[in-house]
Amino acid sequence: MQIIKTKFTDLIFYKRDTFRDKRGYFRELFLEKDLKKKFVFDYYSLSKKNVLRGIHLQLKKPQGKLITVLSGKIFDVALDCRPKSKTFGNFFSSVLSEKENTSLYIPEGFAHGFCSLTNNTNLHYRCTNYRDKNSETGIYWKDKSLNINWPNQKFSISSKDKKFLLFKDFIETKNFKKIKW
Repeated sequence: MQIIKTKFTDLIFYKRDTFRDKRGYFRELFLEKDLKKKFVFDYYSLSKKNVLRGIHLQLKKPQGKLITVLSGKIFDVALDCRPKSKTFGNFFSSVLSEKENTSLYIPEGFAHGFCSLTNNTNLHYRCTNYRDKNSETGIYWKDKSLNINWPNQKFSISSKDKKFLLFKDFIETKNFKKIKW
């Protein structure tokens, strides 16, 4: 197991062991002693190629997320929405795939989104807080001020995700200003 830090406080790669033999492989996905996080909620998504999900976050009940690609490949984005952070308003992007057996831990206060680069991309999320529909919001994925270089521009996107705010408008909302990160 290996933990790889990024320039973003608490945003880390979590690389685990793969045990291979002639039958295939066996992988560890998470060991509590390594990350020392309490995860209370898991969910799973299946995406076709060129599906974009995000950029999501919960304001009142923020979630830390451990993102693991079980099959396929994604372009992953984590946007720092913590006003007191040195990297506030900046994003981190990476390509995650089943082959490398690396997860990304995204701490509370980040918005998260990804696009699927392959068909039948299976993603597993472990979350530090439960889903709260009333607390959900997001940032518009195509916000030019963020300068995210998505690998494609023609995505399949939910109607909900198409309506998210630009980052500058998002941080001016009263709900954002109430949060004590």
